[in-house]
Amino acid sequence: MAGKDVPVSPLAPKRQPKVPPIPGVRFATAEAGIRYKGRQDVWFALLDQGTQVAGVFTRSKCPSAPVDWCRENLSQGSARAVVVNSGNANAFTGLKGRDAVKLTAEIAAKAAGCKPEEVFIASTGVIGEPLDATKFKGVLDECAKRAADGPWIDAAKAIMTTDTFPKALTRKAKIDGKEVVIAGIAKGAGMIAPDMATMLSFVFTDAPIAAPVLQALLSKGVKGSFNAVTVDSDTSTSDTLMLFATGKAAARGVPAITEVNDIRLSGFKRALNSILLELAHLVCKDGEGARKFVEVRVTGAASARSAKRVALSIANSPLVKTALAGEDANWGRVVMAVGKAGEPADRDKLDIGFGDIVVAKQGARAPSYDEVAVSEYMKGDNIVITADLGLGRGKATVWTCDLTKAYVEINGDYRS
Repeated sequence: MAGKDVPVSPLAPKRQPKVPPIPGVRFATAEAGIRYKGRQDVWFALLDQGTQVAGVFTRSKCPSAPVDWCRENLSQGSARAVVVNSGNANAFTGLKGRDAVKLTAEIAAKAAGCKPEEVFIASTGVIGEPLDATKFKGVLDECAKRAADGPWIDAAKAIMTTDTFPKALTRKAKIDGKEVVIAGIAKGAGMIAPDMATMLSFVFTDAPIAAPVLQALLSKGVKGSFNAVTVDSDTSTSDTLMLFATGKAAARGVPAITEVNDIRLSGFKRALNSILLELAHLVCKDGEGARKFVEVRVTGAASARSAKRVALSIANSPLVKTALAGEDANWGRVVMAVGKAGEPADRDKLDIGFGDIVVAKQGARAPSYDEVAVSEYMKGDNIVITADLGLGRGKATVWTCDLTKAYVEINGDYRS
């Protein structure tokens, strides 16, 4: 269904936030005809010299050529350009895929005036189709000439595939009492599961933070955000999340941060984690065919790790997700998902709730169970499922969406 008109998700934000410029970052979008016609499908960002970079990528054993390229060049810690295309993932394309990435980097490097290894690349779209990188010739040169510091919404639109709305956010933070700004964009709607990352996302800041510190912040921050959302349990070959720091805030007196335990980082950490979490939520709210945003809270597990596995078992269950789509509080399916997780559980200690309504208590239907009340609750756009295992102190929260007929239609027609 890529490239076809689809209704905007009912869970989309009512308005798009105004994202300010990030000093040291300029970009432009263009129509390269990678797959789509009549829409922008390439985003080219230029980064000032000295920009530091960090990244996390899919753990799929079948990664895309762009993921391999980024991993190889990440260790140098610096970046000067980013190229992202939609419509073709350049995954499972063999030597042709690697050659296409290399040519893309060379074209971008020439346009940006940097080395190819300072160019980071991401692709999203159909798997298994060779990417014709010659389509970037001239396009990236032209983008470089008209690159500007906004609008960020254009960048978010250019990287969309089956997304129904662009995802762009901003946060402000203070380091040693002086303000820095953070901006981020993301794309993702299907093939979304928590195995880092779970889509494409690019976050930028003007804070002067060294690459090793950025990497530590990103690797930790992703655990409770992008690694805690799932749309369909499928991890993409192309998952990429990158964080760039231009350091331009140093000119305003913001001190350079070179140690991850620097106490002056506390405000920045909170802001970064906040933007990562909201971007992850937006991806989940744009889940293909989604009509409900669902939070799954598991408590009382034997450990935090065990709680996470149980929560994901619930969130990924097709039976749970279709019940949600049908607005049916079928708590028996939650019991099933807890039981199949392979984690410690005791039927006679298990409590289950929908929102504030307890539906099952200690292995049986709750005495206070009210079918009318819970049915009314299930009609809402935002649903909370709780499961207390009664075994220990482990807890975890993950987010998902319902599974509707539209998901089948979108993916059944994806290559059409």
